[in-house]
Amino acid sequence: MPQPEDAWTVLGRISGVYGVRGWVKVFSFTQSREGILDYPLWHLGSVRRPVRVLEGRLQAGGIVAHLEGIDDRDTAAALVGQDITVPVSALPALPDGEFYWFQLQGLAVVNLDDERLGTVAGLLETGANDVLVVHDAQGTEILIPWDAHAAAGVDLEQGRITVDWQRDW
Repeated sequence: MPQPEDAWTVLGRISGVYGVRGWVKVFSFTQSREGILDYPLWHLGSVRRPVRVLEGRLQAGGIVAHLEGIDDRDTAAALVGQDITVPVSALPALPDGEFYWFQLQGLAVVNLDDERLGTVAGLLETGANDVLVVHDAQGTEILIPWDAHAAAGVDLEQGRITVDWQRDW
């Protein structure tokens, strides 16, 4: 399904404080952890309060950032747990045939026999390939490898993914 022009996506979450000068620890959902720093304006929490990223870096396997107006540990601590969102329009365009995971969530999944298998509930990243997590009408979870063989087609306009997969596999 096409995204509305005012759609938002979550890129990460404030996960803790770093030091005493207002820096925060960030749990990044971007493909490369530091990719979240490519967005100079974050929107925090459910109210989407805009805040500029003044500095940020990879630190001990995670991300730390200094945000405009956040200059002490107590102010930073008040942000812990808040989602970091950006407008979907701020995301880079992808080549044909590539999709952001959030675009696939909620799509109907059918196989080559046009049998409805369920709806995409999420995706998992594994070492070998990504995996579609599909929930059927009874709530049963079906795991389908997301690779060139299994993914027969994605139609965002129709809200549908076709896979080369059978329910009983």
